[in-house]
Amino acid sequence: CVQPSVPPVPNYKLSMSIPEWLQAIQTYMKLLQYNHTGTQFFEIRKTRPLSGLMETAKEMTRESLPIKCLEAVILGIYLTNGQPSVERFPISFKTHFSGNYFHHVVLGIYCNGRYGSLGMSRRSDLMDKPLTYRTLSDLIFEFEDSYKKYLHSVKKVKIGLYVPHEPHSFQPIEWKQLVLNVSKMMRTEVRKELEKFARDMRMKILKPSSAHSPMKERPRGKSLSPRRRQGSPQRRACRRDKS
Repeated sequence: CVQPSVPPVPNYKLSMSIPEWLQAIQTYMKLLQYNHTGTQFFEIRKTRPLSGLMETAKEMTRESLPIKCLEAVILGIYLTNGQPSVERFPISFKTHFSGNYFHHVVLGIYCNGRYGSLGMSRRSDLMDKPLTYRTLSDLIFEFEDSYKKYLHSVKKVKIGLYVPHEPHSFQPIEWKQLVLNVSKMMRTEVRKELEKFARDMRMKILKPSSAHSPMKERPRGKSLSPRRRQGSPQRRACRRDKS
């Protein structure tokens, strides 16, 4: 019987620029296609250690099944490992449309003074963004403007920490170090919070909130307040990604 064609996993070549490499990764994800079936083929538990999630990413490359936004973030981390000049961090959006809330996540990229993203979505302008944005807030506002085209209002934006490049790390990914209720903030205020956070990230002075007990997050730059870790936060991550 004829085997379905399996897209080759991209390999980094020294002749490639970083933007070309990121484009190769995104092209590979698009070849896997967005999963419209309603069945999630890979279980992604956000609280798992990075090493376990990287095993799941390897499985994705073997199985070559369609993926959703959360799987794309894990796959993007896996494929960019070993490129220390490329910093990766999760960006999550909660939006409101027609009486319903939707959740979406992409992989933020920072390299050589510029921001961009990798990801998967039903909408072509809600996934990858080129590595051309001078600031983190420029990137976030670009997503917000893209959402407006679909009449989605962005309610919350969550930014995680840089993901370590050690694929065998037992540390979990920090998904929401900064939580902004953007619908209740002026853009100038959002920009100020994002730029302060981005500066701290670049200086690498932020510590994972999971290092504290109980888990803490920093809403709008205010003092840390305890928050219980949810049992399975991935449940809703892409459930209704109208994006």
